[in-house]
Amino acid sequence: MKRSVQAGKPFYSCICMTQPHIPVLPHPDFEGKTGFGNFPDVLAEMDARVGQLLDAVDEMGVSQDTLFVFTSDNGPDPTFPSQGSSGPWRGFYFTHMEGSSRVPFIIRWPGVIPAGRVSNEIVHELDTFTTFAKIAGAKVPQDRPIDGVDQTEFLLGKEKSNREGILLFCADRLQAVKWRNWKLHLYNEQRDWFTPPLQLGTPKLFNVILDPKEEYPVTVENTWAVEPMTKMISAFEASKRQHPLIAPGTPDPYTPPK
Repeated sequence: MKRSVQAGKPFYSCICMTQPHIPVLPHPDFEGKTGFGNFPDVLAEMDARVGQLLDAVDEMGVSQDTLFVFTSDNGPDPTFPSQGSSGPWRGFYFTHMEGSSRVPFIIRWPGVIPAGRVSNEIVHELDTFTTFAKIAGAKVPQDRPIDGVDQTEFLLGKEKSNREGILLFCADRLQAVKWRNWKLHLYNEQRDWFTPPLQLGTPKLFNVILDPKEEYPVTVENTWAVEPMTKMISAFEASKRQHPLIAPGTPDPYTPPK
């Protein structure tokens, strides 16, 4: 970051902190810092490291021009003694439960993105590519399907997200669909990835605002909420037919210069 700023060039830095992942082992400087074990020590370390990055951006004088994001790719691991907490939700990572798919997304851009704003709107990690490309003035590729949607307006203060729902996969299994406050389970509720995934004969519908732990399927009069979810599934299936996967994977069309 310092080299780029000194050279007058923009920079993109992706820092993947592995400490919250199993095995949870804090740096010696933070071991025993909290007095509550390794996982809290690792959280204290991660907090300090993020603070170092923010301080560096401030010291370089580029805070007003730097979009800073703190997020994660999934919920906590369930494996003792490295397990985390899903908070008020149920389930750990590699499940379709809220504890797996709800992750922090904290963003700072002084003078551009309103400070102190909190939202329960749906944003997918896939949206970051499309959104940040737009902010940076880059073009999104047109030669392939792009799943992310542009969330620039939402980040800048628009009340509603440009996304109403997500499809929840585990491996290649579509296990649940979320639309607004509704969640449709196509597979059994899993505590963790050790719980066998069993496809349900009849899907279950939950209101995750009234029932954040997904314990009480709603009654039949609320089945109207299933319609937009089935449309999401149909649209996804149609996109697969339009853009079939080329085994063993979709090739990268980019050819590096010689």
